[in-house]
Amino acid sequence: MKNNKDLLNLTRNSAPESLTTVLPVNEINYIMRNTYTITISALLLLISLMPGLVMAQESNERTSKVDWQKTTEHQVTVKGKKVPYTTTIGNQPVWDDSGKPIASLFYTYYERSDVKDKSRRPLVISFNGGPGSASVCMHIGYTGPKKLNIDSEGFPTQPYGVTDNPESIIDVADIIFVNPVNVAFSRILDPEVDRSTFFGVNADVSYLADWINTFVSRQNRWPSPKYLIGESYGTTRVSGLANRLQSSHWMFLNGVILVSPTGMGVERDGPVGDATPLPYYAATAWYHDALGSELQNKDLDDILPEVEEFTINEYIPALAKGGFISEAEKDMIASKVAEYSGIDKDVILDHNLRISSSFFWKELLRDQELTVGRLDSRYRGIDRENAGDRYDYDPALSSWNHAFTPAINHYLRSELGYDTDLQYWTFGPVRPWDRSGDNTGEDLRTAMAENPFLHVMIQAGYYDGGTNYFDAKYTMWNMDPSGKLRDRMSFKGYRSGHMMYLRADDLVTSNEDIREFILESIPAEGMPAKY
Repeated sequence: MKNNKDLLNLTRNSAPESLTTVLPVNEINYIMRNTYTITISALLLLISLMPGLVMAQESNERTSKVDWQKTTEHQVTVKGKKVPYTTTIGNQPVWDDSGKPIASLFYTYYERSDVKDKSRRPLVISFNGGPGSASVCMHIGYTGPKKLNIDSEGFPTQPYGVTDNPESIIDVADIIFVNPVNVAFSRILDPEVDRSTFFGVNADVSYLADWINTFVSRQNRWPSPKYLIGESYGTTRVSGLANRLQSSHWMFLNGVILVSPTGMGVERDGPVGDATPLPYYAATAWYHDALGSELQNKDLDDILPEVEEFTINEYIPALAKGGFISEAEKDMIASKVAEYSGIDKDVILDHNLRISSSFFWKELLRDQELTVGRLDSRYRGIDRENAGDRYDYDPALSSWNHAFTPAINHYLRSELGYDTDLQYWTFGPVRPWDRSGDNTGEDLRTAMAENPFLHVMIQAGYYDGGTNYFDAKYTMWNMDPSGKLRDRMSFKGYRSGHMMYLRADDLVTSNEDIREFILESIPAEGMPAKY
């Protein structure tokens, strides 16, 4: 920027030459003085506006909304009946101990609009997993009033988008889909905040419990029956939240729904972990017609109990013997594992009776030069080479990414009016994730023991190789070794994968299972919470 002397010279030099020939010198000086004054005034005005110009520039940056909401009115037909509802999209802050906003979480809240008394109206708080996954799959795939455009088996179709979900649980419950930090449009606001504040098993539970407390208070939903539902890593999250909400926020729940659950801190290392995938292998092999004719001609519901019994009573004890198992027993076990898994007996023996899931996904259809999916083993993929011990990619996850991300972007922006230049992070940057101190299974057991109203339901797909259904059963069996809580625990299995609701038939069944679970877990009015 020029200094004042330079500006004066510039002003003087800019006077028209004709002035000196037409006007007297004193008038020329007058004009120059006033020109100088006007120029300086204009510059000062420009400088004064610069902060505003800077702010305008900053407003065009990709920044998160901090505390904001927008509500629209809608209607959907569920089970043949019209249900009016409102949709609220918004951001709600996460505060530090001093009350400073350090992050902002994006949410979508569906509330039935023809219910005046919310005290008996259930509220379902929904999370997906990852960690680092946005709450998109269950949002437009499962319980919400809109569902993804897909075919009847869950495969992507075009044009991308959503349509009404006639199976949504909006008829019996309001639903909020919460996106933790660094997924969807949720962002860290203060770059100085340590990432460990958010990214870990216990840190995740801590700040989300506080966030839920604020949301429930703002919406005046403290009297309502409350439910948590989580998928995959979301089951770890909601199990920890159940105890944290009760012990630190005195918010007691009626139910927790675990969709495709993780281990939640329940150990299964060694022979147990090596053996429990076998029933899942059997289901997948049956689906791909890879079993012998005797088993292949049976229904899946008849096969799985048989494989489960073998796994518990024979396979695990055999693996526990390690290298000291007799040759006769080793040969017998290998024959049965081959029969149930569709993998050649010699291959089973070469692997010392233990077949890893990654090898199974590569091996099962190797003779067809195809792989099977991890998260849904109905899906088939192709690799660069037929050789090797693991596939190049998960064809199930690739297929889902194909459909979900375009659909949720269009829906939120075009139909619900969420205006932002932020990228919707289907999978966000949350690493490293601190997995130490994962006692969430025990947390859930504690919450159930302290709250006689709290019920738990597990939902799992038979073709899910990421969190297989028999591991889910094992977790349920061993979460409460005393067996005193078993009457409030239930398991539901489906002929689908990790996101079992993507299959049309299972979308109907699984939502109906949730609907019944909610209605059955609400105590009669005036019923005391006691043993």
